[in-house]
Amino acid sequence: MVLYTLARLALVAVFTVVIMFVPRLFDVEVPFIAALAFGVLIALPLGMFLFKGLRTDVNANIEAVDAERRRKHDDLQARLRGK
Repeated sequence: MVLYTLARLALVAVFTVVIMFVPRLFDVEVPFIAALAFGVLIALPLGMFLFKGLRTDVNANIEAVDAERRRKHDDLQARLRGK
């Protein structure tokens, strides 16, 4: 999950830097907050496609943790009922 989060944040950072510095080639200033907002808007949907493998790994790990938690909960409930 950490790797997926870092990859998405890196993508936002890359787009933010590009949005800030490419217009400077044409003597146009883009405020940081505007560049960050557009970086997030561009990177969010793009990251879902670029990092699909990481996302499916994270989903599988979350599913495994939930299944284990559910199993422990059911086991505890059965012991509390005396079975």
